[in-house]
Amino acid sequence: MTTIRQRRVGKGTEAAEDQPSEETNVKPDGKILPDPPGRKVWNILSITIGGIVAISLGLLTSVYVATLHENDLWFSNIKEVEREISFRTECGLYYSYYKQMIQAASIQQGLHGLVYDNKTESVRTINILERMNVYQEVFLSILYRILPIQQYLEPVYFYIYTLFGLQAVYVIALYVTSWLLSGTWLSGLLAACWYITNRVDTTRVEFTIPLRENWALPFFAVQIAAITYLLRTHLQPAQQRLTLMAVFIATFLFSLTWQFNQFMMLIQALALFILDCLDMLPTAKVTWLYIIQISGLLLVCVLQFFNSMILGSLLISFNVSVLIARTIQKNLKTGGLLNRLGKLILHVLLVLCLTLLINKFIKKILNLESDEHIFKFLKAKFGFGATRDFDANLYLCEEAFGLLPLNTFSRLSSTLLFYVYGFVLFLLTVAAVIVAFRNLRGSDQVHFKEKKEEYTVTLKPDAAYSLVHTVLFGCLALSTMRMKYLWTSHMCVFASFGLCSTEVWKLILKCLHLYTSQRTQVIRYSIPIITLLYIAFKFWPGIMDELSELREFYDPDTVELMNWIKSNTPNTAVFAGSMQLLAGVKLCTGRTLTNHPHYEDKNLRERTKQIYQIYAKRSPGDVHGILRSFGTDYVILEDSICYERRHSRGCRLRDLLDVANGHFHLIGRQGQQPVNLLSTSDFPLKW
Repeated sequence: MTTIRQRRVGKGTEAAEDQPSEETNVKPDGKILPDPPGRKVWNILSITIGGIVAISLGLLTSVYVATLHENDLWFSNIKEVEREISFRTECGLYYSYYKQMIQAASIQQGLHGLVYDNKTESVRTINILERMNVYQEVFLSILYRILPIQQYLEPVYFYIYTLFGLQAVYVIALYVTSWLLSGTWLSGLLAACWYITNRVDTTRVEFTIPLRENWALPFFAVQIAAITYLLRTHLQPAQQRLTLMAVFIATFLFSLTWQFNQFMMLIQALALFILDCLDMLPTAKVTWLYIIQISGLLLVCVLQFFNSMILGSLLISFNVSVLIARTIQKNLKTGGLLNRLGKLILHVLLVLCLTLLINKFIKKILNLESDEHIFKFLKAKFGFGATRDFDANLYLCEEAFGLLPLNTFSRLSSTLLFYVYGFVLFLLTVAAVIVAFRNLRGSDQVHFKEKKEEYTVTLKPDAAYSLVHTVLFGCLALSTMRMKYLWTSHMCVFASFGLCSTEVWKLILKCLHLYTSQRTQVIRYSIPIITLLYIAFKFWPGIMDELSELREFYDPDTVELMNWIKSNTPNTAVFAGSMQLLAGVKLCTGRTLTNHPHYEDKNLRERTKQIYQIYAKRSPGDVHGILRSFGTDYVILEDSICYERRHSRGCRLRDLLDVANGHFHLIGRQGQQPVNLLSTSDFPLKW
């Protein structure tokens, strides 16, 4: 079993007005008035300082996670095989293609080996570039080969430093998004500090480096920052075109680097759809965003050799349905309250029906079944009946796919993040309901009336999008723990924006009859500064202690196994076993596999289920026949699976197989304990 053991060596005020979140000097005809010279100079100075702070925080975050990775594993000192074993499960599989491209005689031969791969799945040739999102590994390997850095930097360091560098991009994007929403870079500083101090719940890059989400989420954050800027009012045509180009590039890169891109962008499309229906976003900009999502995904589809799973995605069906329904219902946003509600209900039903019909038609034409396991899992997860399906039950028993643990909120509350987030979420939700009601009613004003003044509740388009975005991704995180990183990072942005927002404090003070412009400015700067001081005082010592703690990677059993395989088996040998361990076998030894952890293929899922019969109640003859049908020469049996007692009955791998094979009856709903198959102390048995 892989462990981390203690290393046996010695331990060697910004408080001024920033650039406003919206242009305020606007003529009645919509033209923007030039700023006074003094204010223009101040804005340039503020942007310069804020930009320097953003870049500095991004670089510090990158160095921080790189240092944690080094301190946890002593990565610079361990052997190459130990470094590769540290890339656990599917991470090792992805990194193996980078290693394969580096070791190829030429770039052309490396690409040919990926397009016609016969070592990832035995007795079968597959196109890796079609099946998996590994273009980033291809790009990095080519870059490493053409740059004159081979003598100074090992391939593995070039790889991991790139991922840690993307963390800088991630933090800068979060910083800029918060800055755009609030109008002050103090908000971005607070968002970045929250991201760092809540690292356990905002990222896992330091111990799952090659994971697809670590590539994709920085680009997703850049896309959200670009959308936030796009939704601002009074953009010049050139600014809007450049912003749309930035959104497209970020969307394309996000889609290219993660196989779950379509599901994340579907949630984003739902957010746009809801806000557009409630007339809270400009329809023209929403249309452009729908088109960008479709075009970005189709471009990725072309690069992945027309991957059928992309063509059959719900996102494409949904976006096309929205555009068709909008063409049919041209007068959706006219009339009184009841009239508009009726049109809205009809519009939603039309979009839903069209989405299902188009998606069903595409899947029927393409005979697509690659994503059926996801829908079986969702059906079982949300209580629509028990299932004997092996794949669905395997997901149900993984802790990462269970509900978000309650202790997550206690950790987030210790930094004040969750308290502030809940406060801002409540206020903006109330404001959004008022604005939505006003829009549906067709009235021009909803007022808070006082004796001497009248205040109209408003919600800017970028703030409205951020609100719905955080609500929808919050629901996703609550239902599936693995997706929490999409929510918690944006939680930092949303909470810091609310704490530094003039509109939020103005609304509060108006309701309390305490509003003055000077008081609003004092509060919007003083409270974030106090929060930053609290975070620094409470967490700086812990961060320093964490950076000074030295450990080392320690997994002698798996190291011995990999060395045995390389020394005692031919290069053409085919290995069967758990898909998690086999990913490491491919990376460390280059041997051929029967199955692997990239689960988005129906044939592979069926193959994995058949290979796992070695742990089921099957006769030796049956198991031997199954293994030989896949060309297996060696099978790795793991005592952690054979004698598993850590998990409740019903979630052990052998129990899942017996249920799927009909040997056991279902015993209620499956538990949520993980089946973590990482290393083994057994040696292979030759058939």
